Amino acid sequence: MTVSDEAGWAMARAIAEFLGTLILVLFGCGAAVLGGDHVGQLGIALAFGFAIVALAYGLGPISGGHVNPAVSLGMFIAGRMTLPDMLVYWVAQCLGALAGAGILAVIAGSTEHLGQNGWGPGYLGGFSLTAAATFEVVMTALFVAVILGATRPEAAPGTAGLAIGLTLAAIHIVGIQVTGVSVNPARSLGPAVLAGGQAISQLWLFIVAPLVGGILGALPFRMNLLAIAPPAPAGERVDTSRP
Repeated sequence: MTVSDEAGWAMARAIAEFLGTLILVLFGCGAAVLGGDHVGQLGIALAFGFAIVALAYGLGPISGGHVNPAVSLGMFIAGRMTLPDMLVYWVAQCLGALAGAGILAVIAGSTEHLGQNGWGPGYLGGFSLTAAATFEVVMTALFVAVILGATRPEAAPGTAGLAIGLTLAAIHIVGIQVTGVSVNPARSLGPAVLAGGQAISQLWLFIVAPLVGGILGALPFRMNLLAIAPPAPAGERVDTSRP
């Protein structure tokens, strides 16, 4: 592959991550802002999950369909992407989230309610900072672990997108009342920047906690604790056809 080919492929991956994160924010947060009173918590959860399924199959072949800095960090920790690639993905994801939130603001005619995350009195279930931080770290770790497991070569082919989307939907069903569910720093950044106020003051949690969760979810893969079969000695093939 020539330098120009490699540059073009890198640009394609960045564009895919930008568009994917835009779609995730527009569809997921849009369901909450524009249709939340009609579809309820389950409908919002499914909107996020369905969006991920669509992105996994539509854009996954181009960029992997991370659309989430915590997922990209998990991929880096697990040894599946380089640091420069991860940083490019982060920029594309954050810009995509801002664009998605901007489109949603135009449609809604306001920046006051854009599906921003939060916690404490006056925000949905009124859960504490401790509860919010615990939820975001644990659920992001589990989400990243599912992604890394579903996308490794030994996994059943063609099922990763469905597994990942259903997991994200389940996380939203459990946690919308706790934080509105981030598990994705970019998803939180876009609405918060435009909404301002409390969303901006609480944004730090939805950057730090998912990134910590991403690291924790990737460590078992980095340490080879979830290996399907023991590594074969040099020159020897391991028979994995039987348990």
